[in-house]
Amino acid sequence: MTSEELRQNVEKALEEIRPFLQSDGGDISLISIDNENSVKVKLEGACVGCSVNQMTLKSGVEMTIKKYAPQIEEVINVA
Repeated sequence: MTSEELRQNVEKALEEIRPFLQSDGGDISLISIDNENSVKVKLEGACVGCSVNQMTLKSGVEMTIKKYAPQIEEVINVA
């Protein structure tokens, strides 16, 4: 898989989860993919400072990204 294909797969994963975040007044942006195994995202809107955002990040976002791009090992939220 090329880095462009990887990026497209990660974007597909974010598109899948975005409606759930937006329904709570939040959003998510892809910041970068490092070493083809680590994804940096930025939670936005109501997701910033939300007490469950780390749980959302791990159980929702990371799980969905891994479904599309299994080689991703971690998803990091950057402020």
